Amino acid sequence: MKRLVILLTLSFLFCFSANAQKVYSVKYQSQADVKVYVVKYESQADLKVHKQKYESNARGNNGDWFFVKYESQANKKIYFVDYESQADLKIFFVKYESQAGWRNKSKKQLMY
Repeated sequence: MKRLVILLTLSFLFCFSANAQKVYSVKYQSQADVKVYVVKYESQADLKVHKQKYESNARGNNGDWFFVKYESQANKKIYFVDYESQADLKIFFVKYESQAGWRNKSKKQLMY
């Protein structure tokens, strides 16, 4: 019975944290899971991103990101590239949470 409770608890915690979009910006391209380029116009983006103030608000793969302080806390490590051609994912930062979301759903798997 104890094992079952522990197993269910760990499964729940894993599922809950696996959906969060907690990102960490690495210093070197080789450390990144995803290379990101910030575009000037919303229409150029694959993903419109809203920066969340609180970690608890950054759930799901819908463009709500929370930037963590430590690499070990992140679900995805990103590197901001200088040129669009180097990027795996093009993003545009939006002001409101309701504006966040995928424009190019074929790139959605990059943030899982």
